[in-house]
Amino acid sequence: MNRAERLALVEREGSELPLSLQADLLGLSRSGLYYQPVAPSAEEIAIKHRIDELYTKYPFYGSRRITAVLCREDTLVNRKAVQRHMQEMGIAGICPGPNLSKRNAEHRVYPYLLNGVVAAYPNQIWGIDITYIRLRAGWMYLVAILDWFSRGACPGAQRRVRKRP
Repeated sequence: MNRAERLALVEREGSELPLSLQADLLGLSRSGLYYQPVAPSAEEIAIKHRIDELYTKYPFYGSRRITAVLCREDTLVNRKAVQRHMQEMGIAGICPGPNLSKRNAEHRVYPYLLNGVVAAYPNQIWGIDITYIRLRAGWMYLVAILDWFSRGACPGAQRRVRKRP
């Protein structure tokens, strides 16, 4: 029996058994029996819709800029509320992260071993790439492993390079 079916068996009023005993018998948390979820207010929904509109139009806006725009539109909301709404909606402003591309001068530079090598037959050169795809519930990692020979033109064919006028 799932949780929803067990919750339906609970008799809140006029029962001979107290709620705590019913919770123990049904294997439910007692605090879960007292909690009544509250639907968001119409004002909160309107604010979230407006935040979504602003974020869709300007994905680089963070909570500060969105709060400023909402205040200019005479919507009384503070930055912490905007941050909470953005977090609940799973959105965040696009901004540059830490600059990790700077190389350390002490690290050794390895030579590129495929310089001048042409993939002439299958299984000669393999390559790999990884990318991250954002999903509603997190991230998905996509890994591609490919044979460089299959990427190129047919054996014996030469690639045509267009000359610019």
